[in-house]
Amino acid sequence: MIVTLTVNPSVDASTGISKVVPDHKLRCREASYKPGGGGVNVSRAIHRLGGDSLALYASGGLHGQLLHHMLEQEGVRHQEIPISGQTRENLIVVEESTGQQFRFDMPGPRFIEGDWKECLEQLTALQDKPAYLVASGSLPPGCPADFYARVIEAAKPWKARVIIDTSGEALQLAADAGVYLLKPNARELEELVGHAITGDEEVKAAALQLIEEGRTEVVVVSLGGDGALLITREGSEHLHAPEVPVLSVVGAGDSLVAGLVYSLERGWPLRRAVQFGIASGAAAVMNPERQLCKREDTERLFAGMDTGAAGHM
Repeated sequence: MIVTLTVNPSVDASTGISKVVPDHKLRCREASYKPGGGGVNVSRAIHRLGGDSLALYASGGLHGQLLHHMLEQEGVRHQEIPISGQTRENLIVVEESTGQQFRFDMPGPRFIEGDWKECLEQLTALQDKPAYLVASGSLPPGCPADFYARVIEAAKPWKARVIIDTSGEALQLAADAGVYLLKPNARELEELVGHAITGDEEVKAAALQLIEEGRTEVVVVSLGGDGALLITREGSEHLHAPEVPVLSVVGAGDSLVAGLVYSLERGWPLRRAVQFGIASGAAAVMNPERQLCKREDTERLFAGMDTGAAGHM
């Protein structure tokens, strides 16, 4: 069983306009709305890949109701955690004359102590304890920076494999608590080890440092169109992504995590699971406006990758 936890989900509004200019009333195209936020998107992508998970997420106000309705429409299994504030709305605007994408991410509702404590309580109260727990996305204002570290401690009695995908101080403190897998990009890895990193060898050395310090068992460093670096105690490897046309990079990282954890839950070896995650991320960028990955695209791309075994991974 896979559970995703999202304390700062969103309703993502997407629209287009011919040109973005200041100090003018900009008349946009008809907007579309989709669920957003790290863990919510991971659960959505797992569902699109043919898997199952429970999306556990904080929800409040009219936007929270809309988020519930959209997840129901998609058939994603979900459980709401009521909070005092209103679920945030983000805005994505495509400038059609240039193809550039402008993303306006709101900070989210200000949590009171009862909000984040309720999130922890509902997580620990789950009747079916997950084998994999994905805690992903930003923390809203008022939520303590060590929230994900508290999540990790709460999951330790179940022996769940915890996967963390966040940034900043929240990522640092989560790693201090010790996780199964971290998925930083190069900048986030630099923040974790406290110094600049250049080239694959330095990335591998930094990731191995995290492993030797007991902060994680596995590091998957996402490299965008270049794929990802997989690092464990047994070794490291640069796993390349298939070349695909890029329409939108929004949701690619969440799709990668979804493909990875879905494959691990099916019992796949780690290297193969990471490759399926890379294929899922590549499939996501082929689609416009946060469509996430499609199963048929992911399976086709994965079939064309070198999935031979390497080392003990």
